[in-house]
Amino acid sequence: MFIQTEATPNPATLKFLPGRSVLPYGTLEFRSKDEADGSPLAQRLFDVPGVAAVFFGSDFIAVTKTETDWQHIKPGVLGVIMEHFMTDAPVMLDQSGGKADDEFYDEKDAETVELIKDLIETRVRPAVANDGGDITFRGFENGIVYLAMKGACSGCPSSTATLRHGIQNLLKHFVPEVNEVRPV
Repeated sequence: MFIQTEATPNPATLKFLPGRSVLPYGTLEFRSKDEADGSPLAQRLFDVPGVAAVFFGSDFIAVTKTETDWQHIKPGVLGVIMEHFMTDAPVMLDQSGGKADDEFYDEKDAETVELIKDLIETRVRPAVANDGGDITFRGFENGIVYLAMKGACSGCPSSTATLRHGIQNLLKHFVPEVNEVRPV
């Protein structure tokens, strides 16, 4: 089994591509071993010294490290991922899907929110997934769009620029009701 790795814009996060499906639905992020209770793979990744967060996408695993150098933890992460997929163990014990985040917006804005969600789904999320992360709609209030950033996007030095200059400009162009975009 050959596992490719890719750098992400976040120097603390590395993207691992096992060459097979990781999650058949959505994305999941774990910030601690306790949060990873339902995932044997995430649990084992947190056993590697220096692993700070684990993010599962459809066909990749993004691992965020602490202050440790990648050269020290990358072999351990690769070993855990390889062993996991070689044994055909499940990534998640409960395959029903991740917990959906609560959304907030006024019902009178439902049409605007659907347009915002469609733009995020079709234009933003694919690009963010290429960088080892995910971004999801959380709310819309008083012209402000609230987005949750996960995986490599969370804590990335360029995430603020991406929000302000990329996503905000895109949404303002297509949705005149949008004034600003903020992370949650």
